[in-house]
Amino acid sequence: MRGWLHDLIHPASIRHRMQGLIIAFTALAAVVLVTALSLLLRYNSSYQDLLDNVTTASEFNQDFKASIDLKMYYYVIESQYSEGLPLDEVAAAQQLAQGLLSTTTHKESRMAISSVLSLCQNLEEKINQIEQTGSYDERQLQLENNIYVLTALIQEYMYNYLYCEAVQLNAIKSQTSRQLWVECLVITAFTGALAVFFTRRTVQLGRSITSPITDLCARVEGLGSGELTEQEPIQSAEYEIRTLSEGFEQMVGRLNRQIQETTRNQESLRRTELALIQAQISPHFLYNTMDTIIWLIEAEKTQEAVEMVSSLSAFFRHSLSRGKDIITLREEQEHVCSYLQIQQVRYKDIMQYTVNIDPALQDAVLPKLTLQPLVENALYHGIKLKRGMGHIYVTGRREGEDILLQVTDDGAGMTPERQEELTRAMERGERVGFGLVTVHERVRLFFGPPYGLSLSSRQGVGTTISVRIPQKRLEREGGGV
Repeated sequence: MRGWLHDLIHPASIRHRMQGLIIAFTALAAVVLVTALSLLLRYNSSYQDLLDNVTTASEFNQDFKASIDLKMYYYVIESQYSEGLPLDEVAAAQQLAQGLLSTTTHKESRMAISSVLSLCQNLEEKINQIEQTGSYDERQLQLENNIYVLTALIQEYMYNYLYCEAVQLNAIKSQTSRQLWVECLVITAFTGALAVFFTRRTVQLGRSITSPITDLCARVEGLGSGELTEQEPIQSAEYEIRTLSEGFEQMVGRLNRQIQETTRNQESLRRTELALIQAQISPHFLYNTMDTIIWLIEAEKTQEAVEMVSSLSAFFRHSLSRGKDIITLREEQEHVCSYLQIQQVRYKDIMQYTVNIDPALQDAVLPKLTLQPLVENALYHGIKLKRGMGHIYVTGRREGEDILLQVTDDGAGMTPERQEELTRAMERGERVGFGLVTVHERVRLFFGPPYGLSLSSRQGVGTTISVRIPQKRLEREGGGV
């Protein structure tokens, strides 16, 4: 007891206790700081690993389906542009998926990438199956029912993987923000307590640490609020803080570029799908039309041949539309009329048509190639399957604040099961070819979920496909709506 009082009162004892207290506080503060920085660096490392996986998966997903579908299409039709079977690309996809699987820890993400790996193996088998198939029609059927479906599923599961990994990225970001805030408060408190006992140098050292950490906390808070603008790294005498700040800014830059790249990829995917639609329609349609023109010339029906050439020219002029994805309803109507005029010459014994679109709607806008695929479906899957003369009606009218476009045929119609299958495919975005589902998705992409296609059909009576779009006009040449 006496020794304790002596140590408490005696100046030397106080000095030693202060020294011990300072050492204790300093050691504790150092431990807290090192722990905070270590946790942050660990979070940053985990975040970087996830970001690398997301980047790799996104780069793969942006062109895999389009590339495989196009190469297989060229192979099936024996196009001069065919490069053979894309087995090397499928093998590369399997290797990429295996690499992602080895570095992925989240359960749902692993399930998604495992599904991608399994689907790639199935895709390889279906590609080899097509190679062994001699019938052109059977190849086309396998292409639409197997290849397109499998590539769409691979794309969908890869999107699921990207979503799960993005959720993990957001969780790590939130955890890092909370940890930074807590550690900042602790470090600030210790710095305040130690400032009473430390020398001026100690205070300056404390400020050199707390000031950049506070700035870093503010930066992390801004990142959590959606501030993705890349900034200059925080200048600090501490190597760890500079490294952490530089890492954060690099991460922000990569995340910002990734978002921009994803946006560009979506636009590229949309343009690729449109190009595939055009590539699917144009060859056979052109060949058949040219054969018809030759027949008309040989039959000395010069005027009809001239009219058909004029219609064909108008058809392809509107198909190109000077590279625009959004055109007016007037242009789309002219395109459909050109198509119907050409087809009526070929199928005059079985097809008639009527186009009746409200002239007041001519300046409304919609995605290019919205009505033509629907008219083509009406002809080939409705009228041609009916015995005798058939009629195709293309109408357009206002309905409330929207525009309702309809393509109706009195052809073969559909069974309730087939109608339900197509409706379900449009609702789920399942790829069953480049017909109704693709048009539906493109309309929803441009105008949003309330819009798109709907289907009504009765077997032996006919089919009506409705397209609902908003009443919007083109703001500027080649611009958006």
